[in-house]
Amino acid sequence: MKKPLLIAFFLLQSVTAGAAPAMDTSEPPSLHNSPSATTQDHAQIRNIVTGFVLQQTASLPGKVTYQVDEIDRRIILPKCTELEAFLPAGSQLIGKISVGVRCAEKNGWSIFVPVQIRLNLNLLTSARQLPLGHALQEQDLASQATESSQSGGFINPKQVIGKVLRYGIAAGQILREDMLRQPYSVTQGKIVQLAVQGSGFSIRSEGVALNNASEGQAVQVRVGSGRVISGVARAAGIVEIVP
Repeated sequence: MKKPLLIAFFLLQSVTAGAAPAMDTSEPPSLHNSPSATTQDHAQIRNIVTGFVLQQTASLPGKVTYQVDEIDRRIILPKCTELEAFLPAGSQLIGKISVGVRCAEKNGWSIFVPVQIRLNLNLLTSARQLPLGHALQEQDLASQATESSQSGGFINPKQVIGKVLRYGIAAGQILREDMLRQPYSVTQGKIVQLAVQGSGFSIRSEGVALNNASEGQAVQVRVGSGRVISGVARAAGIVEIVP
């Protein structure tokens, strides 16, 4: 009986010795070999984008809210000490955009980070139904709290009072630039005053406007002889003729 027990004892000792873990005698990796020492921190790139957005939207009306997307962790870039943000040509800091960050060092790189920018503001609306050709007055206006991801709209009544509707609108419509025009200072078919001014002389005469024109716009005028001349519409039905 003792012999089988002795064999079992030695087998148990062998299994226990094989299962024991080996001691790790390797040295810890140095900071120089760590990926963070040679690759660009994504958080730093996002901070550059955030600062750029805050600076560029500071002059926008209303309250600006924004969200800078996370950068794909699979993107690995060399570490850079000269980072600068930029906006791609033709982009506006509103809605869904991409803000670029470039490394200004030799053999640098660039990356585009998606950003969502929204404006929270009170936009002017029509207080009632208004017809084509109506010149806006203060009583025609109301306001509406709006979260927008597009540019456009007005917040100050002084921006729209006196302007004329290009077409009729319903009550509650947000007023936008394409709805409005400046009032005509010169009306087609009406008599206008021609003003010709040069070095040491000034001439006044009359003519008939051949088109509608707001102040600063070009206008064609027929004079008494039947000749058609061009000028620039000014306030109170005056057309300035440049000799």
